Amino acid sequence: MTAQAGEAGRRGWRAAAQDALYGPGGFYRGPGAGPAGHFRTSVHASTLFADAVARLLCRVDGALGRPAVLDFVDMAAGRGELVTGVLAALPADVAPRVRAYAVELAGRPAGLDHRIEWRAEPPEGITGLFFANEWLDNVPVDVAEVDPAGVPRLVLVGEDGTERLGEPVAGAEAAWLARWWPTAAEEGLRAEIGLPRDRAWASAVDTLARGLAVAVDYAHTAAARPPFGTLTAFREGRETAPVPDGTCDLTAHVALDACAAARALPGTRLLTQRDALRALGVSGARPPLTLASTDPAGYVRALAGAGEAAELTAPGGLGDFGWLVQPVGIAGAGDLFVDVADDEEH
Repeated sequence: MTAQAGEAGRRGWRAAAQDALYGPGGFYRGPGAGPAGHFRTSVHASTLFADAVARLLCRVDGALGRPAVLDFVDMAAGRGELVTGVLAALPADVAPRVRAYAVELAGRPAGLDHRIEWRAEPPEGITGLFFANEWLDNVPVDVAEVDPAGVPRLVLVGEDGTERLGEPVAGAEAAWLARWWPTAAEEGLRAEIGLPRDRAWASAVDTLARGLAVAVDYAHTAAARPPFGTLTAFREGRETAPVPDGTCDLTAHVALDACAAARALPGTRLLTQRDALRALGVSGARPPLTLASTDPAGYVRALAGAGEAAELTAPGGLGDFGWLVQPVGIAGAGDLFVDVADDEEH
């Protein structure tokens, strides 16, 4: 019995999720509203997110010396919401030089801006910004669970979501667990083996000739791995039990520190979304009450914007997302993100 096939058609979660999400008739290949119809991301929460990414693209542009062509890659683009918002937010001196890509397996949505190239794979030789919002959590991984003898074993799953334990984790997967997610010898403890995500991220970073690669996702680090894993599912806006039948999104939080080490680059930073967005000018501060008397309509707009910014940066919510930031051939990420402490002081 292996991770790929087991009793009653059960197989490892990685293979099962790969088919359920990306196979023929898979969750991410279907028509309609796309991911927005099933779960809410920062992109859907507010246009302030796309505005912030546009500001980051402009900073990358400056670090690159304002090249004749500036690439922006929206990885796992859904229905193109982020790349559309970024193009709309760019200043007039930058927008004409931007070559925009949306990378997604589903078909190109009708009415998408003609400037956006729709692709199933990212382009090579990127000069600019590669931005992956909630992509890595949907790169399928195998799940391990500790058996009564204290041995981590692969979890096998049927199409109905029922599980049983398979073979002990071995080889490169065992080495990954030992380094990045070691488990105590306590029955029932679980871990998600993030090796496929490390490899996917390393391949993504390798598409950059010069610029910045950013991954934004549900995340954890070695100091605080969840003892029973994070595998879950979403359907029509609600969290539900993970079942690999193609009817729901299957997701698990990302070991972003392991992804960062897959391409150990100088200037790499791990930030919370709260700190990253504040450094890019997104603040949840309420507008001054004096504005209500001098410009009531402006006050209402500013108040709405503050509420949206607060949602994007909220502790316990979107603000706790991780940002993995890796520069390639340019100055470190510290030169692209205003120091958070200085930003707050001013």
